[in-house]
Formats: sequence, C-alpha cells, structure tokens
Amino acid sequence: MTADERGERRKERLARNEALFREVNERVKEFSGDSGLEFTEFICECGDADCTETVPLTRAEYEQLRADPVLFAVVPGHSIPDIEDVVSEGERFDVVRKHEREQAIARATDPRS
Repeated sequence: MTADERGERRKERLARNEALFREVNERVKEFSGDSGLEFTEFICECGDADCTETVPLTRAEYEQLRADPVLFAVVPGHSIPDIEDVVSEGERFDVVRKHEREQAIARATDPRS
C-alpha cells in the first residue's frame, strides 16, 4: 500500500468516526427531548475515536447544524485540517465543514436523509 493510499484510508476512517458521533448525538437529542434545559451535552463530533469531551448546544444550535449534512460540532481545537475546515469558532464549540472528498461519506451516513 502506498503512502497516498494509507493517507486516503486514514481520512476515510476519520470521516466515518465523525459520522458515528453524529449518529450518537441524534440519539442524545431523542432522549433529551424537551428537557427544559438551556443546553444539552452532545458528544464532540471530531474524528478522534478516543475523544470523550462534550459540546453544549441549545436545541436551536443543534437543529441548525443538522440542517447541513457536511457540518459537524467539535470542541474548539479538535478540527482535523486534513479532512475539514473550521467555518465558525465559538467559546463552546467550533463548526467544521468536511472537504469535498469526505462530504460523500458525511452525506451517505446522514441519519436525517
């Protein structure tokens, strides 16, 4: 396997990790329901399979994020420049957009499509 092939496999694995975290967060949203809490603690959607940090989002922020299947919420500093660009930075979370190649994985695994 060439270095380019290994690099592409790594990028695909990272994108799939992020898609898995997005799927888990859909379940978090379902179980949190209308709890009346201002924030719900969602799992960071970065590509690090060992990350256990959370991202506090309002229901409106979460719904806005989920409206576009190539956007993900990550803890500030958890973006992976090889596969995504930071499109918005905040105190509680950053929003990242997948690069074109990884967008296919994000769209194919979108639980809302």
